[in-house]
Amino acid sequence: MRLNRRTALGLGTVATAGTVLGAAAPASAAETTEASPTTPARAARRVASAFAKHSAEAGGNWQAYVSVADPAGAPVVAVETDADRRIEAYSVNKIAVATAVLDKVDRGLLTLDQQVEVSAAIVVPGGDGIFSLDGAYPSLVTIGHVLANLLTVSDDTAVRLCGLVAPAAEINSILVAKGFPNTQVQPVANPNRFFLGTSTPRETHDLLRALVAGTLLSPASTTYLLGLLRSPVAFTDGIRRTMSSDERARVATKAGWYADARHEAGVIFDRSGAAVLTYALFADGQANPEDFGATHPAVQARAAMGPKFLAAVDRIAGVGTTFRITARRPSNGG
Repeated sequence: MRLNRRTALGLGTVATAGTVLGAAAPASAAETTEASPTTPARAARRVASAFAKHSAEAGGNWQAYVSVADPAGAPVVAVETDADRRIEAYSVNKIAVATAVLDKVDRGLLTLDQQVEVSAAIVVPGGDGIFSLDGAYPSLVTIGHVLANLLTVSDDTAVRLCGLVAPAAEINSILVAKGFPNTQVQPVANPNRFFLGTSTPRETHDLLRALVAGTLLSPASTTYLLGLLRSPVAFTDGIRRTMSSDERARVATKAGWYADARHEAGVIFDRSGAAVLTYALFADGQANPEDFGATHPAVQARAAMGPKFLAAVDRIAGVGTTFRITARRPSNGG
């Protein structure tokens, strides 16, 4: 088993403490076929065991915060490792950017059907997503179309298009006002452009908790944003990789990858559509930084964690608003 320095020392983490001190049995609950736990505390222990095992196998550095909902009170913390370290969040912060844009929609300053221009100059050449593949500019798209591409295929040009309607300084002020001073984009000389900036695992986790609690955005914007993150076309290489289509629909997720970092954050819902587990998993320093595919060690680790996280909470009731799953039916054209 490969252990990074912080994991070996067990610095302040629920997950690593069990591994280092021997609290987790060699054949842990997450490794067996026993029934899913029926209490949040037991579910959290199984989540912690899965995180400890697979993050250690992947090596590198992990900063994470994961909690399990408890209908009786506050969420049960399953994983807490370097949770307050402010780090480059990369595309995970596209959730924060979308939050700022939708906040303006909620206040009547923008509308989802409002159009923005995709010019040749605004396209990120070679960037992730589809706008750079169009090959025909200028074109007009709606803000709704921009956000759909921002949060599903993680389109890089969509970031610049968001900047046309929500400049960097305004995005940061909105996030500060909502209680997220560490989740900030990085301004550049052009006020309408920015790098995706920083967050902490705890703040990303708390932003997602606020989203599903309905305290971050209006009900309509909340449902819209979660619908994008839960859609079949949203990120599937990590937490959702080895899940059925029905299981994937229970997970709202957003990944971020750049240089040697491979991050992912999201929410798992119970079968009724209530949030039951929230995760913010940030990783860097693993082998093969040039590999942006499913075979990167940190991405493989998250793919192994995903089904175990889901199984751990499968008989736990979520809390708060229920967000029904919209049936998705493949089409053959016509």
